[in-house]
Order: sequence, then C-alpha cells, then structure tokens
Amino acid sequence: MDSVSKLNIKPMERVCVYPKDVQILTGRSERWGREIIKKIKQHFSKQQHQVVTIDELCLYLGLEKETVLSKLYN
Repeated sequence: MDSVSKLNIKPMERVCVYPKDVQILTGRSERWGREIIKKIKQHFSKQQHQVVTIDELCLYLGLEKETVLSKLYN
C-alpha cells in the first residue's frame, strides 16, 4: 500500500459554483447558469472576481444544501 491510501483521505469537495453546476441542478442551459451566477453576485454584493459559494446558491435558489451536494457529487 502506498502512504496516501493509508491516510484515508477523501476527495475535497468544492466550495464554489460554476455555470455547469447550475445547469446540472436546474436542467437549464449553461448560459442561464451564467446569468444566475451574475444575479447571485449582485444579490450578495460581490465583486466580479469573487466566486459564488454553494451556500449562496442554495440561499438564492431556495434549495437544501444536502440535495445540491448529492446532485453535484454523485
């Protein structure tokens, strides 16, 4: 066994959301996902270079975090 498998490290989950993630969650187009992310940034007064988190997406869309995580990581 190599030393990494002995450590029992699980893959790191992402914190930020991309348009493709919004597309997967909503079934809409990737372009619509870009628009939603833009609206979320405006809603939370974020600057253009700042990322949208999974928590912010859940708050904005009214989704439960567990549901979102299960869709993105399964």
